[in-house]
Amino acid sequence: MCQSNRTLHGKTAIVTGANCGIGKTTAFELAKRGARVILACRDVNKANQAAADILKSFKNADLIVKHLDLASLASVRKFAEGIITEEKHLDILVNNAAVFGCPKSSTEDGFENHFAVNHLGPFLLTNLLLDLLKSSAPSRVVIVSSGLAKRGKVEFDNLNGERDYTKRYPNTKLMNNLFARELHHVLNGESKEVKSGVGVHCLHPGVVNTSLGRYMIPYYLKPLAIPLMYLLLKTPTEGCQTTLYCSIAEELDNVSGCYYGNCKQEPWGEASNDMAVARKLWEHSEKLVGLN
Repeated sequence: MCQSNRTLHGKTAIVTGANCGIGKTTAFELAKRGARVILACRDVNKANQAAADILKSFKNADLIVKHLDLASLASVRKFAEGIITEEKHLDILVNNAAVFGCPKSSTEDGFENHFAVNHLGPFLLTNLLLDLLKSSAPSRVVIVSSGLAKRGKVEFDNLNGERDYTKRYPNTKLMNNLFARELHHVLNGESKEVKSGVGVHCLHPGVVNTSLGRYMIPYYLKPLAIPLMYLLLKTPTEGCQTTLYCSIAEELDNVSGCYYGNCKQEPWGEASNDMAVARKLWEHSEKLVGLN
């Protein structure tokens, strides 16, 4: 569990995918500590319900709901433009939203859904908000990845997932790790210190009982699987603790570019240590989302 007692009065945080699961509990925990929290979600109705739920538990929560569809580059740009125009500072950006095992489909931009939502959307969003994060220093970018990244592979001739669709989730979670590593390198160089004023933290939340894997369980197995999930998996409150740790822990004030699990630093894993691949992925992603 995150042991930090830090208060966040006067701070602004964005949590993507804050309408349910880890994102919702992360938003609650940040708001409880005094942060102004922007719930950035594709489904605004569900986000408004999440905000209402949080307010029932903590009536002084300062919450804002904004539409953000990470599957749409236009939506990401519109959201970022709004934040830059309306917000004087941004202290914490939590890239939490993801899809897992959803039916095969392409976005309006022609990208496979996992690739768009799990990687390209957060990549573009973070880059568009970097100047605001820098001007708000000290600030943090928190990237919620997965232990399944260790099973992933980046194939530059198959980034859009035309081959072996079943590996799209671990592959895009590996992209999260590589993005975090290169983002840290771009901002802070070789050092593990926060030289730019923006710390970058990547994490595995554990295996959590959320709606993320809703497409993975056949309907005929759900009566058996769902009770087992409640028994064996982390609750969203337990699952958000490492995200919270990476967002607020005092001991990370001058640390960046590391990977965390269970509120402690862990090894990246072999595939995530290939900085040449991390740089190449960054360059490919810039072209795909239209960044100069």
